[in-house]
Amino acid sequence: MIHQYKNNGYNIVLDVNSGAIHVVDDVTYDMIAEYENTPKEQVIENAAAKYPSIPRDEIGEAYDEITTLKEEKALFTPDEYEGRVIDYTKRPTVVKAMCLNVAHACNLSCKYCFADEGLYFGKKAELMSFEVGKQALDFLIASSGNRVNLEVDFFGGEPTLNFDVVKQLVAYGRSREAESGKKFRFTFTTNGVLLDDDIMEFANREMDNVVLSIDGRKEIHDMMRPRHDGGPTYDTIVPKYQKFAAMREEAGKQYYVRGTYTRNNLDFAKDILHMADLGFHEISIEPVVAPPEEDYALKTEDIPVLEEQYDILAKEMVARYKTDKEFTFFHFMIDLEGGPCVYKRLSGCGSGTEYVSVIPNGDIFPCHQFVGKPDFKIGNVFTGIDRQDIVTEFKGCNVYTREKCRSCFAKFYCSGGCSANAYNFTGNVRGVYDVGCALEKKRVECAIMIKAAQAAKDAQEA
Repeated sequence: MIHQYKNNGYNIVLDVNSGAIHVVDDVTYDMIAEYENTPKEQVIENAAAKYPSIPRDEIGEAYDEITTLKEEKALFTPDEYEGRVIDYTKRPTVVKAMCLNVAHACNLSCKYCFADEGLYFGKKAELMSFEVGKQALDFLIASSGNRVNLEVDFFGGEPTLNFDVVKQLVAYGRSREAESGKKFRFTFTTNGVLLDDDIMEFANREMDNVVLSIDGRKEIHDMMRPRHDGGPTYDTIVPKYQKFAAMREEAGKQYYVRGTYTRNNLDFAKDILHMADLGFHEISIEPVVAPPEEDYALKTEDIPVLEEQYDILAKEMVARYKTDKEFTFFHFMIDLEGGPCVYKRLSGCGSGTEYVSVIPNGDIFPCHQFVGKPDFKIGNVFTGIDRQDIVTEFKGCNVYTREKCRSCFAKFYCSGGCSANAYNFTGNVRGVYDVGCALEKKRVECAIMIKAAQAAKDAQEA
């Protein structure tokens, strides 16, 4: 399978099954499109007629180069992976990552919040105790098999509402590293309102990554991420984030400013560039996933506008490459030489199998987006996993059990997409969320174009 497209002046050909990427001239681009289904002489004749200024022997040489690439398994490569996924449901469950929902409480009322604008559907606010968190870390260690590196994300709600427990749990995790042979990689996600010097200094010592929530321009952010009384938060958090990001960069530590775009800011590229111009160099912004009846929900008819925004962003990132205004965008980060192992490329994030979410009472869910759905509770940290049927269902999620993914050029980049989004829109964790799928394809195309443009610029400067 191949995928051909043109972007920002580049003719790009992706050989899906090998991962090989080719930037080619117009003649080669057109001949590749005909190569598999048209006789050689006809392909050459068509090219000669379309490009009369190019000598016929050069067109023939280009055709022969395509043939060589096919023989070298860099074009039209057969799929050698499908047979590898049939036994994944039989593999032992090894958990290596955990989302610890240390606070089912929040000091904001974000409009798109999966937890009812931070109110948790009228339930009493709940903070995780140290005892539950400790048991969760013990469960993770016990369930991690031979895995050495374990990831724990302190999440909510808002984890700074329970930061003393976060500190205790980090200390406990560190105390178990030597005897268990494990290494914890801690992260936390915050809305920034309660950030102070103590939290920042602690995070810089102990957190491998921090995620700072901001939706971009002030008017957009304050519209979607207000306090419970409707008050704004942008002016409160931005100076803190700028200070925190500078501290992280100076210490050589990771961070992301992360936002969500909605139908209220279909021109979301402006929000990303706004964040970059505030001095942030590590940026992510996600499309909202919301029921169609919400006025801020993205619609199918929005896709062309959103695709154009990704093009605008990609071109700007190329323009800023190797300047003091350069930044990274999470969804454009592609490793063309290494990248995830075959298993990850086929099956994705590992929700419900390698990755789980734990809520304040110790109940375990496949990921934080399934929290609050009783049918997806798979166990408790004190009693273990007791719904192996759900775990097995998630183990079976891969690009070959999702029918729409089989013929998709982006399948080895998105790994079948998000199971929670699929369930919310199709009622099946093995379904496909069509809007998200279309946007992922566009992001992959833009990411590859950026790599091509950067390579071209590097070659010019060499």
